[in-house]
Amino acid sequence: MKKILITGGAGFIGSHVVRRFVNHYPDYEIYNLDALTYAGNLENVSDIENKPNYTFIKADITDASVISALFKQHSFEAVIHLAAESHVDRSITNPLAFVQTNVTGTLNLLNAFKERWANDFEGKRFYHVSTDEVYGTLGATGLFTEQTAYAPNSPYSASKAASDHFVRAYGETYKLPYVITNCSNNYGPNHFPEKLIPLFINNIINNKPLPVYGDGNYTRDWLFVVDHAAAIDLVFHEGKNHETYNVGGFNEWKNIDLVKLLCKIMDAKLGRPAGESEKLITYVKDRPGHDLRYAIDASKINKELGWKPSVTFEEGLNFTVDWFLNNQQWLKNVTSGDYMNYYTDQYINRV
Repeated sequence: MKKILITGGAGFIGSHVVRRFVNHYPDYEIYNLDALTYAGNLENVSDIENKPNYTFIKADITDASVISALFKQHSFEAVIHLAAESHVDRSITNPLAFVQTNVTGTLNLLNAFKERWANDFEGKRFYHVSTDEVYGTLGATGLFTEQTAYAPNSPYSASKAASDHFVRAYGETYKLPYVITNCSNNYGPNHFPEKLIPLFINNIINNKPLPVYGDGNYTRDWLFVVDHAAAIDLVFHEGKNHETYNVGGFNEWKNIDLVKLLCKIMDAKLGRPAGESEKLITYVKDRPGHDLRYAIDASKINKELGWKPSVTFEEGLNFTVDWFLNNQQWLKNVTSGDYMNYYTDQYINRV
């Protein structure tokens, strides 16, 4: 029986990974470690909380002594590390928080893993989940590959780049068995509404302005979170040690085009006149260091492991909208309190 520690498992991507592993591998012991900060929510995994192979641990990866003690107590044979501060806007406001969680937290996990298994790494795996933002920005053409040089442009991406480098360094220096994946922008159910798609779904529901940065022509590659969880499952089981795999949706959209498509879908589902939600679009002051374009070449994971997206963007977006419309109490719960203070500072004050 494998003992797997999944960090950040009450967050957006993490909850989908935890659910997949708990449901697909009943012989594995899945430990979900999450600090339950603003984006961590146990409602995201309430459907599996009573499964016999699932254990939740409330802990913070920045606490080295706690992480070390947990490894000694449970002897985790594998780690899937998703816990991270992940929002660029928040990193601009508070870079040190991103260094502490994304860099120091990753180092604490690496050290605890290394100390527990020392020279007995056979059958063990440290899986580090990262982002395409470490590669910087693209012009009008080209794609990020696994060989693209790192050139992070925000405190968030710099902190993730640093954590990637430490994982590789532990692989070279201590022979720690690792894999890394760098993914594009995720979307789907349970997404905390600080990111574009869930934020705008929530705002359209409530007839609030849709704050689009700059001219709206920033381009992103969008990946359905359920497909990402499937990719993580595949890389965890079949990926080669000391390899990196880029995971993307083969699916580029300019922000403004995505927003207009979302408005069209929402109008139809809410029974509003066509074009009604587009009237909510409001252009706001651009954020500093805004990367123009991200786009991933995911041919390596496709050719070597056979992974590819299971849905088109339109299918995934429709599914996502339906989930949020059917779970408006979840939305209300996560957008109360401190969220409104953050929202005011980030968007209302930028108009």
